[in-house]
Amino acid sequence: MPNNQTKALVQGSMMVAIFTILMLISAYVPFIFIVALLFAPLPIAWYSANYKRSASILVAVVGCILTTLTSGITMLPFAFMLGLVGVVMGSAIYQKKSKLYLFLSTGITNLISMAIIYMAYVQLAGINFISMSLEMVRENYEQSNEFAKSVTGQVAITPEQLETMFNTIELTMPATITISAFFVAFIIITVNLPVLKRLGVDVPKFAPFQHMRLPRSILWYYMIVLCINLFIHPEAGSTLDIIVLNVSYVLWMLLILQGISFIHYFIAKKGMPNAVKWVATVLAIPLSSFIILLGIIDLGFDVRSLVKGKTKE
Repeated sequence: MPNNQTKALVQGSMMVAIFTILMLISAYVPFIFIVALLFAPLPIAWYSANYKRSASILVAVVGCILTTLTSGITMLPFAFMLGLVGVVMGSAIYQKKSKLYLFLSTGITNLISMAIIYMAYVQLAGINFISMSLEMVRENYEQSNEFAKSVTGQVAITPEQLETMFNTIELTMPATITISAFFVAFIIITVNLPVLKRLGVDVPKFAPFQHMRLPRSILWYYMIVLCINLFIHPEAGSTLDIIVLNVSYVLWMLLILQGISFIHYFIAKKGMPNAVKWVATVLAIPLSSFIILLGIIDLGFDVRSLVKGKTKE
């Protein structure tokens, strides 16, 4: 027992040191700071995958304290978020949870930590990053408009269009933040799981993207949102309008992913080269309406069996 405690203490100290070094690199080395941030959860995740959650939380807390002492208070939010992500990732692996649970728990952790950091900045420092970012983007657009007017004599976008666009961006900010949180979680998981596997951790395997199937309940949510828009017509700017708008954006994103997954499945079954998948994925962005429809058809009907059957013939 003492030997195990000593081993846990030594390895915990090593993981804290590695975490602190990665945060130092992200703070002071400009060209590779993004890489350092992406791999910062790795030492905490490795420790959390091998030891109990309470010990992992302690390691993460010590890592946050040392990061603050060595890199400054400005790095504390990043250390808090990435340390928490490492604990959640490692705990999911320690408990032998599924790949879906690992992704969802990491995404939700990102979302919650981002909300906590945002509220802390607003309440303690009076800094609203969202409002500041929107104001900066607005100023850039206005300057671009002025430049375009001075060169061509016409504005690229009218003030009314600009106001409508920024109102939409502001109203859909919850959906944007949610999608961003899960996208960051996907990137972190993608880059860290192979390294954890190399280090001897039994990580869950992710099925190929072409086999991704979302729950069919997504279609019911989509139908409910569609019916609200068609029959209730929420007042612009109302609570219901904001909720429906944000849920719609999230559902559209999910259905686009489902549609692209079906395209990848079709290409794989037809034996086409992988380059076709990349071209189809890029083309899915301007053809998002068609891809959403394809995602709905893929979820609602068993078209993959039809593709599989015709391929066998």
